[in-house]
Amino acid sequence: MADADLELVARARKGDLDAFGDLVQRHQALLVRYLMHMVSNPADAEDVAQEALIRAYKALKDFRGQSAFKTWLYQIATNAARTHLDKRRQRREDQAADVEREDLEMVSGEQVERRIVAHDQLRRALAQLPDEWREAVVLRDIEGLEYREIAAALQIPIGTVESRIFRGRQRLKQIVTSKENDK
Repeated sequence: MADADLELVARARKGDLDAFGDLVQRHQALLVRYLMHMVSNPADAEDVAQEALIRAYKALKDFRGQSAFKTWLYQIATNAARTHLDKRRQRREDQAADVEREDLEMVSGEQVERRIVAHDQLRRALAQLPDEWREAVVLRDIEGLEYREIAAALQIPIGTVESRIFRGRQRLKQIVTSKENDK
């Protein structure tokens, strides 16, 4: 199946901003939905999607068409999410170093409580997975990408994709079962 975006990509590479706008319109909502599962915050998901689209525009000349444009875009979005999560972790570590232990425990408790209220069981369970498992599971089970597309987006072998999805699903089952037994 030919990539439906190739004509728009070709026009955008020649400087046609309307063509790139069409690509954005076609993929932005899907990227935000994917990134929502990665960063667990709607505003951050919008920001990371915007960053990914800017990166894609700047790197459009490097798109070789070896994968579908959508797959390439998910690869860029995954990298943007990783960068965002790394920065968020660093900010948290910096803040924790500046706060006394008692204050930190109080803030953490409030954050956990808000998170439980704000997110449904699936998002909470996904958040407990290692990043690489969550990426693979979300791309497959929520975004519907094929294994080869996931492998291309994450730049890993298909066997690794299969392993991460299997392990991620197994861990999700454990988390959900554990929560149901606690009720």
